[in-house]
Amino acid sequence: MWERLKALEQRYDELTAEMARPEVAADYQRFQELDRERAALEPVVTLYREYRRVKQAADEARAVLHESDDRELRELAREELQTASERLEALAEQLKLELLPKDPRDEKDVIVEIRAGTGGDEAGLFAADLYRMYTRYAERKGWKTEVLSVSEGALGGFKEIVFEVRGKGAYSRLKHESGVHRVQRVPATEAQGRIHTSTATVAVLPEAEEVEVQISEKDLRMDIFHSGGAGGQNVNKVATAVRLTHLPTGIVVVCQDERSQLKNREKAMKVLKTRLLELERAKQEEEITSARRAQVGTAERSEKIRTYNFPQDRVTDHRVGLTVHNLPAILDGELDEIIDAVATSLREEQLAGMRA
Repeated sequence: MWERLKALEQRYDELTAEMARPEVAADYQRFQELDRERAALEPVVTLYREYRRVKQAADEARAVLHESDDRELRELAREELQTASERLEALAEQLKLELLPKDPRDEKDVIVEIRAGTGGDEAGLFAADLYRMYTRYAERKGWKTEVLSVSEGALGGFKEIVFEVRGKGAYSRLKHESGVHRVQRVPATEAQGRIHTSTATVAVLPEAEEVEVQISEKDLRMDIFHSGGAGGQNVNKVATAVRLTHLPTGIVVVCQDERSQLKNREKAMKVLKTRLLELERAKQEEEITSARRAQVGTAERSEKIRTYNFPQDRVTDHRVGLTVHNLPAILDGELDEIIDAVATSLREEQLAGMRA
């Protein structure tokens, strides 16, 4: 572990020196490549340097204990050694976590699919709440979002909404949001004030790149039809909605939000490629069902990963047992505390597996 850390620090210093060269600074693409690699190394190198600094302090305190005859000085050294030892132990654990293998997809943009589950119209309203929550979180991170496909439900909710999130580290932050989300609240349509339980499913898929998925035109069937919903006279006069069917797998994607048939086809292809990539990964991992179903199950309440309880103003993530009493802030996109807790727990599980 320590040899690896030394090598990473050396590489970090090499990158810093390389980026300072005028000819590299003038080459934007090369500079960005080096900057990305350096930024990825910075957290672990910073921790390693802190570990070395604390270790030196511990060694100095230990030397005072062994060499000094001054009682007061020895007591101070003993306290400093204890503090430094505890800090070293914590830093060593953090370094082990940082050295765990990184998911190569972490920096990818993502496609998020939210679908109403059990609960009727209330489930559709909850799906809309989750969509707003994630778009607000994206805004806080400086990411861009774009709706790719939407099927509206009654009362202003969604039966399904598919959208893209573009930004650095989007997949690394959102990938653990996949699963069944449960809401407990009194619906606006409930006259008796009874609390209802509804669900929505979330699937987070790393976006496919052109080089990763190639689709032959002979494997596609494209249907053109009139869009439904709001849109003015253009909706009724011009057929712009696109339905793509991938014949070998039976995957169907519908996009109708744009007024241009070409733009709708481009969006549909983006979603189709992402779904095919995830399906291929699922096969490689010898999963029987598609990655989407593996992520969200069957949308039964018992399969929940998180509960949003309005009467008690709490959000509970059942995977890590974390409860936060600030539901409005969570639904407004303040998700970092929960996301960090889940990510840390999973990394610790990985670490425990490595120790075993």
